[in-house]
Amino acid sequence: MTNSRTLSHSAVVTADGLTMTLPVPPSINHQYATVNGRRLLSSTGRAYKAQVGRQVWVMLAQSPCAPSFRERIRSGPLALSIRFFFSTSLRRDLDGGLKIAQDAICEGLDVNDNRIIETHLYKHVDKTNPRIEVSLSCLPVSPHVS
Repeated sequence: MTNSRTLSHSAVVTADGLTMTLPVPPSINHQYATVNGRRLLSSTGRAYKAQVGRQVWVMLAQSPCAPSFRERIRSGPLALSIRFFFSTSLRRDLDGGLKIAQDAICEGLDVNDNRIIETHLYKHVDKTNPRIEVSLSCLPVSPHVS
């Protein structure tokens, strides 16, 4: 499912955020299956979420900043930025991979994705190395956000 170069990008964890490179999520048509009239996450979708969860876990296990980062992400609002690098610009919608990527990252961090109050998406083309570059940042607590 992933290009070996996708996993070679370094991940960085600080007390205020993380950046990491992940595989491109499956297309929306491959994320869900209909079973007995119900829409369920497909085996491809479940495999993607499991893979991302493993990568997040390894990244945190290797970072000395992980404890302070975990504390911060559980106590305030978050911003998520995802740069999608597709093999072509015309075959994928920008927003089709947002939900599964966001869910997978947040589940890997054991944090509810409702903490994300700001999202930025970008679409690029890299024919030889499709991937997503993710940044999750802790935001200052605002009196307008509850």
